[in-house]
Amino acid sequence: MHLFTFLTVGIAVALASRIDEIHPHFAQLNFKDTQSIRNLNELEPGYWQNNAHEYLSKKLQQQTNLNLNKAKNVILFLGDGMSVHTLTAVRSYMGDASKQLAFEKFPYVGLSKTFCIDKQVPDSASTATAYLSGVKGNYGTIGVNGQVPRFDCDLGQDESLHTESIAKWAQDAGKMTGLVTTARVTHASPAGMYAHTANREWEHDGKIKANGCDPVANVDIARQLVEWDVGSKLNVIMGGGRRNFLNETILDETGVSGNRTDGRNLIEEWLKLKEAEHKKASYVWNKMEMEHLNVQDIDYVLGLFAASHCPYHGDLEREGLKDDIPSLSEMTDTAIRLLQKSNEGYFLFVEGAKIDMAHHDTRARRSMEETEEFNRAVEVALNLTSSEDTLIVVTSDHSHTMTINGYPSRNADILGLNEDLADDGLPYTILSYANGPGYEKTFSEKKGRKDLSDKDFTDPKRKYMATVPLESETHGADDVAIFAKGPMAHYFSGNYLQTHIPMLMARAAQIGPFAR
Repeated sequence: MHLFTFLTVGIAVALASRIDEIHPHFAQLNFKDTQSIRNLNELEPGYWQNNAHEYLSKKLQQQTNLNLNKAKNVILFLGDGMSVHTLTAVRSYMGDASKQLAFEKFPYVGLSKTFCIDKQVPDSASTATAYLSGVKGNYGTIGVNGQVPRFDCDLGQDESLHTESIAKWAQDAGKMTGLVTTARVTHASPAGMYAHTANREWEHDGKIKANGCDPVANVDIARQLVEWDVGSKLNVIMGGGRRNFLNETILDETGVSGNRTDGRNLIEEWLKLKEAEHKKASYVWNKMEMEHLNVQDIDYVLGLFAASHCPYHGDLEREGLKDDIPSLSEMTDTAIRLLQKSNEGYFLFVEGAKIDMAHHDTRARRSMEETEEFNRAVEVALNLTSSEDTLIVVTSDHSHTMTINGYPSRNADILGLNEDLADDGLPYTILSYANGPGYEKTFSEKKGRKDLSDKDFTDPKRKYMATVPLESETHGADDVAIFAKGPMAHYFSGNYLQTHIPMLMARAAQIGPFAR
């Protein structure tokens, strides 16, 4: 018998003995039942009652000690595609479903409705417009109102149809602003901070041409970040997407050619614009350069750490990239330390983008890894800020179709198989998707459902079961959770439209529509 097996059996026997002492009814529990008990205290009703009393005490304290301070700083954390199911699953992935993520301990929790103007299930572009500017738009559009259909070359550039983001409201109030993402900095979610476009895919001029529009009249998202009012004033820009700033004849630092067709190098242009404005600015492209930044001596940083999206967090270690590319939590740390210099405060947007990308591939393990790192980024912010003057809001833009199913024991690996078989005599995964590329891992045209008992679920590239075959798994329409801590955090309880989020943050900070 292996030592681990011997110890496991010994602990189980000891538990069974202890259970019998606690209450004679438990003497009837069989060996399998005792193995599933994580905490003996849970067998006593008083454990749960005391837990409820502690929770109630905190709630009563909140009612008598509301934080009515003005929010000097506001940080919005966006877990892209971080559904409620994702939160539940990651708790088990991290060790115990009864535990809480850092932001689940926040005193105020709500739910937001994520639909967009023309679809029940939204995308990251239309939702970015909602939670950053307070206006719902059409699927695939950014920073424009519902009067602009996707791909409309003319209406997308009509400034009267553009929305204002909370980043602009913060800048108008004299605050520093920044964005951090693991996606391209021109991708849908971060673009909601500064861009106005009828198509989220117009990240560089070549994409605009491909859709039959004029790339001069329709300014691409990368150019808007460098040239337009809000983008050019962002003090922190960190993420991926170097290719969208470089012409196709230019190689980046890793030898990858750019995407642009207009002959421009927008990275150099950004640096020259800052120099002309007598601003202290730095461009960095790897982790070492970011770590060597003197954040007290610069006011602007452009960090582009990948040609396209940043790698998955788990792959930084697995592929030996952790010394080259910073993690989301590391970027968040640098961003906050730079922005903290502002006497007027700051607004920071932090996106864990690859939670969503992993779900689209039905790669559940990667999504868990990304959510765990997202939680670390929130912990970084909590350690660097005070609830007295900093409002932190954590939410998601939309849901996904992943569910947690069967009746797995408390000790079961959330990323593995259910203990019980399906009616066809075959095992099935605890996590599965309503649709997506995992379908091919589930069904065989000749033999029907596949036997998954010999599959390696420790492989981060493993695609999980899906019912409907699709090249990419879709978003879901579920409401998503919102967590808030700091000044006026009590505004964020209840069930409300996603468009309320920037308005509540603006009211707490007294900026934009609530400037005094």
